[in-house]
Amino acid sequence: MSAAPKMPVERARRVQLVVFDVDGVLTDGGVFIGGTEQGQPVELKRFDIQDGLGMKLLERAGMTVVLVSGRVSRATEIRAAELELECHQDSAAQKLPVVRTIMERLGVEWEGVAMLADDLPDVAVFEKVGLAAAVANAVPMVREMAHWQSERRGGHGAVREFCDALLAARDQLEPLVDAYVDERRDG
Repeated sequence: MSAAPKMPVERARRVQLVVFDVDGVLTDGGVFIGGTEQGQPVELKRFDIQDGLGMKLLERAGMTVVLVSGRVSRATEIRAAELELECHQDSAAQKLPVVRTIMERLGVEWEGVAMLADDLPDVAVFEKVGLAAAVANAVPMVREMAHWQSERRGGHGAVREFCDALLAARDQLEPLVDAYVDERRDG
């Protein structure tokens, strides 16, 4: 059994904004495409349910969480709405202007931004953020640029692993988990 990846503490403590790619990070990158008998297209994606709670814990810790995808998808919109997360989709995968606009609105500098990514459309943002994190199945270029890398693959708990590691590095994980569990106890 290998040791958990070490989150860079100083970088983690500066994070105010967390950007998540979608396909290959929140999902395994696979897309099921079909159609109804009436000819309407249908697209399905698999999301790991535990990842959603991890993102909500980041918000409880005071961080802003956004999804930024280089592919427009109704399934992504539905998942973002379910989690009440800000979601941006750009079919040209021009993520840098999207993230810059979010940063300007929030008054956040690059050192205060973390990104969990997996592929080439993420590189323009990834090379600027204060905390660059890659999922286990990221392409080599992204893995090499990363300050931290998950042991889990995208769509299979990598987001939750990242969220937990980020919160632990900030000494926030245990108090947040305790509070979350306490809110669900009887009496």
